[in-house]
Amino acid sequence: MAGRSVLSASLIVVLAASGFGLLGPLARFAYDDGFDPISFVGWRAIFGLLVILVVVLWRRTRGVAIVNPARLPRADSLGLLAVGFSGLALNVAIFIAFGAGSIALALLAFYTYPALVAVVAVALGHERLDANRVVALALALAGMVLVVVGGLDPATGVTVHPVGVALGLVAAAFQTVFVTVSRGRFASVPAEQAMGWAILITAAGCVILTVATGGNLGAPFGGWRPLGLAAVAGVFGAGIPSTLFLVGIRTIGGTRAGILMLFEPLVGVTLAALLLHETLLPIQVAGGAAILAAAVVLQRTAPPGERIEPAGLPSVERP
Repeated sequence: MAGRSVLSASLIVVLAASGFGLLGPLARFAYDDGFDPISFVGWRAIFGLLVILVVVLWRRTRGVAIVNPARLPRADSLGLLAVGFSGLALNVAIFIAFGAGSIALALLAFYTYPALVAVVAVALGHERLDANRVVALALALAGMVLVVVGGLDPATGVTVHPVGVALGLVAAAFQTVFVTVSRGRFASVPAEQAMGWAILITAAGCVILTVATGGNLGAPFGGWRPLGLAAVAGVFGAGIPSTLFLVGIRTIGGTRAGILMLFEPLVGVTLAALLLHETLLPIQVAGGAAILAAAVVLQRTAPPGERIEPAGLPSVERP
């Protein structure tokens, strides 16, 4: 991992964003098949956890030690817990926000988090927000706004629902905690193991919440289609992209990773156009171009050979 370049790590983050971008269309199909938001998040986490367990066991055969969180320094153990509960909170908040009002407005609120991550990183002295990163952040946020707002249909009479927007902002705050803590703590825990613990907390929390609220925990057993939706969401929308996202944060830092994650709404809107036959408007194409331009700015301004992965991350794989 120590030799991973900024470019390859950036591509890893974009791949993670693409995986998360699947969730919009998948959630739409899942809700039609009997899932409620919390049960969908819970089953997504369960299948994602199964994928991560396979990866952990495979890496164990290659000499990667399984780290016991109880033996970590206290600050790292608390950091791992903070990431886990932040993941649970942000997922519950954003999926409830989708049901409370306009999905597009909830996404607009949620995707303020890259800016929040950048501010927190500068305030804590983790990163320097130079002019190039400011330009990239502005381009990416503007592009995200164009992509999402372009999907608002005036004919539907979209109105601002304060609860949905507020929950989107709550999700953004917890995502900021997730990114900030992930970059600075538990560096000795391999990415897949760290995400395994985090997703376990999300799975357990959502199962408890679903039972407590009378949700449909048995939705995947209604047929092959709902089971398949839960599995695809878990594998390609949780387990794999969550681990890749953490690898990206550790390698290129929270600010750059957060900016590149703005590919997620672009992927989601594009898939909605392909799978749900939603129109992709010129304004959304322009927004996508702005997000791509932000990625180009980040790569062209990265110093040659730059690596900012935590120095304390040990090499645990056999040659």
